[in-house]
Amino acid sequence: VTSSFCFCFVCFFLPWQCFRALCCKGPPPPRPEYDLVCIGLTGSGKTSLLSQLCSESPENIVSTTGFSIKAVPFQNAILNVKELGGADNIRKYWSRYYQGSQGVVFVLDSASSEDDLETARNELHSALHHPQLCTLPFLILANHQDKPAARSVQEV
Repeated sequence: VTSSFCFCFVCFFLPWQCFRALCCKGPPPPRPEYDLVCIGLTGSGKTSLLSQLCSESPENIVSTTGFSIKAVPFQNAILNVKELGGADNIRKYWSRYYQGSQGVVFVLDSASSEDDLETARNELHSALHHPQLCTLPFLILANHQDKPAARSVQEV
C-alpha cells in the first residue's frame, strides 16, 4: 500500500516524469546550444558554408551585407552562428557582435590574391587578440581548395 501511495503521489505531482519513466517515451532531451561568430573577407565562402550546413539550396546565394544569424543543427548540439559581412566598410563593426560568442569560425579564401590574403591575415590577427575572443576556440577554414590557385595549408 505504501509503495502504491508513493507512486500515485509522484504521478499526481510529476505526471510527465512519471509518463517517461513508465513508457520510456517523450521528447528527447534538449540539445545544448552554442553561439558562434563567423568572420572572413567578402567572397571567402561564409554564406555558402552555412547554407551547406543548413541543407539549403546553393542557388541564389548572395554575399551577406551586415550580418545574418543561422541555427545550424547537429545531432548532439545546435550552433547559433552570427555571420558577419566581410566588406571593408563592415569589418570595422565586427567587434560589436562578438559579445556572448563561445567560438569563432574564420573563413579564408585560399585562392585569393596576395593583398586579400594579407588583409585576411590582419583581420584574423586582430580577432585572435580581441579581449572577447582571445580565450575562445577558433576554427580557421581555408576555403576554395577546389580552385587551381588554392594555396596549401603550409602556404596559408
